[in-house]
Amino acid sequence: MGVEIKVEGLTKSFGRQVIWEDVSLALPAGEISVMLGPSGTGKSVFLKTLVGLLKPDRGHIWIEGHDLANLTEHRLYELRRLFGVLFQDGALFGSMNLYDNIAFPLREHTRKKEAEIRRIVMGKMELVGLLGAEHKLPGEISGGMRKRAGLARALVLDPEIILFDEPDSGLDPVRTAYLNQLIVDLNAEVAATFLIVTHDINTARTLPDNIGLLFRRELVMFGPREMLLSSDDPAVRQFLNARRHGPIGMAEEKDISEVEAEAQLGHDPGPLPPIPPQLMPSDGRRRRTQHPPGAWLAEHRIPPPAGSFVDDRGTDWAQEWQRRPAAAGARGAASGAHGGPS
Repeated sequence: MGVEIKVEGLTKSFGRQVIWEDVSLALPAGEISVMLGPSGTGKSVFLKTLVGLLKPDRGHIWIEGHDLANLTEHRLYELRRLFGVLFQDGALFGSMNLYDNIAFPLREHTRKKEAEIRRIVMGKMELVGLLGAEHKLPGEISGGMRKRAGLARALVLDPEIILFDEPDSGLDPVRTAYLNQLIVDLNAEVAATFLIVTHDINTARTLPDNIGLLFRRELVMFGPREMLLSSDDPAVRQFLNARRHGPIGMAEEKDISEVEAEAQLGHDPGPLPPIPPQLMPSDGRRRRTQHPPGAWLAEHRIPPPAGSFVDDRGTDWAQEWQRRPAAAGARGAASGAHGGPS
């Protein structure tokens, strides 16, 4: 089962360049979270800091009662075993076939016998759909297959936290859709905590349980998918709807004069598009991490937006909730925070 990651006041800079500062959030255990942001906002730096490859200037990263940001090297090495990481290019060894690439962490970090290693490796290869490709070299397969091989390698030590650094980078929309479904299916299977850095808007709108946005050296917002997809924050709204008008420019952020000029021209960002249904496991299971509308109302004190709680049967529970009388809704917020409408 996945574990919660709680980040408090995290700050990172390189020399005088502040990458981001005072970042605080909690990645819920077992859920899929996505971190977005314009190019150059330090999303990959954030992942490397979470896993302990980079040390923050200030702040804390709490995992199972341990502050990863302030551990000794020996204890940090032990805690890193909770993590699996899928890098952008898969980070496979070009001279090794896929089997040996995936077996590498087991041979490096455990004393398992080759028979046990083979059982684990073949199981993970089956999980990501790579059975039959064990003897191929990374240079002999497609980019999508390399991503899946990198994912299998990230899974062999049964991590409780899996970090994905732009898993859709270099993939066409069809392969991205296949990869997204694989991620959802894996989350349902292994129940680990997933954090994905991506630029793909369709991925951000349909895949995660939670979304965060890094911009202007800070975390603008982090919360349930439906909260950000219905947000009026200018940066969140611009990024998630892929619009030119707003505070984000070609060089990460526009200067004040550009933003003011747009405001004077009266650019209307237009209505928010409907919230799409969340991607479900392909075996028909309901995602256990869905936030029910009762919990949303109890937390945010406003009705959830239509389309934000669609189950695998197509029922829009947010609309059902809004049809309730106000008194019933109030009772549900108080006593039914963990279920759909009755």
